Amino acid sequence: MTIRMDSLIKTIAMALDSVECELLGASTNHGKRIAVLCAKMGKTLGKSPEEIMGMAICALLHDNALTEYILAERLANEHDPAMKKHCEYGQRNVDALCLKTSVKDFILYHHERADGNGPFGIRAGEGPLEAELIAIADSIDVAHHLQRLEQEKLPSIRHIITEATGSHYSKTAAEALLEVLDWPTILSLKDDAIQETTEAAFIPWIVDIETDTIFGLAGFITKIIDYKSAFTRRHSTQIANKAWFMGEYYKYDPVMQRELYLAAALHDIGKLEVPTNILEKPGKLTDAEYIEIKKHISRTWELLKDIEGFQTICDWASNHHEKLNGTGYPFKKKADDLDFNSRLMACIDIYQAVSEERPYHPKRNHSDSMEILYKMMNAGEIDGSIVNDINIALAPFDGEDVPPPKPNVSRETF
Repeated sequence: MTIRMDSLIKTIAMALDSVECELLGASTNHGKRIAVLCAKMGKTLGKSPEEIMGMAICALLHDNALTEYILAERLANEHDPAMKKHCEYGQRNVDALCLKTSVKDFILYHHERADGNGPFGIRAGEGPLEAELIAIADSIDVAHHLQRLEQEKLPSIRHIITEATGSHYSKTAAEALLEVLDWPTILSLKDDAIQETTEAAFIPWIVDIETDTIFGLAGFITKIIDYKSAFTRRHSTQIANKAWFMGEYYKYDPVMQRELYLAAALHDIGKLEVPTNILEKPGKLTDAEYIEIKKHISRTWELLKDIEGFQTICDWASNHHEKLNGTGYPFKKKADDLDFNSRLMACIDIYQAVSEERPYHPKRNHSDSMEILYKMMNAGEIDGSIVNDINIALAPFDGEDVPPPKPNVSRETF
């Protein structure tokens, strides 16, 4: 089985977009515009398609560590004005994707200035050119909202770039952006055109699910999702680990086990669009808030359903709040509509949710967590055979973390 990694990465970026809008007030499709501009600049500079792809992925995901960075700041009760952590975490996460071409320091240095007045004091030419290209595209889009730019203002933007060359921007990066930043390019960055433009900027990246690249991908995804809230920063990671562990328990073949692992890693990607204040509310949710949080499942389905070769993974990820008696959501499926792995995902999700600390309940051990599962089993909501298996398989951990798989990570090809 193969996965269109380029499509999945664009889906992840789409979910990240909503986080940037909520937490920073950023404009929509910011990452896509940076990726498109970098791809265009890379082409003018004679980069190979693989090199352009690596840079475009980093550009698309340059703010991937936003949730982790902001949460770290909140928990430490401190502020990093230079955003070094944001850059460091982002680079670490992209390195885990094991791209074919080196992307060393592309994201780490994407807030540097040509005169050395950035977070790390890196001057033009001292870091990778790709970081300089991401930096200039990011800076110009944030400052001037290219998706709303009017044609008569384009000359002034070009003048600003020229004036800032040598201080903010390197000469090479400025010249490359000026070469591609014409009115047709601006039109291609508008919200009504950016999806098609982004598709054209990426070449297909197909990965076999049996390679170890999926482990880096799963880790990348779960970090983004889990760090949306202090109370969920282990949730998707632990569900993925438990899904892998249960796959071993059931002696699944390698493809099914990896499909289940990816589905578990992705199951809450729609939660990135749920406001943090709802996720962390200590008291009972209002009816409106409960409706809002339930939307994360249908959004997960919408984000994953069109990825080539992802139908099974999409179904397992999107069915984890369904119940055998039809009382679940969002599709109100019943027992006959839910295959074994959909039922397994539901049980693992419930076990993890009730065992980890939340605003409205303390951390629970294995016995207390299983008590809740057995009550749901007796109510006809979840699969009794799976509940019994989880009781046996997870008892040795007593509610503590299940360790991750330990693959030998290898590089992949685009």
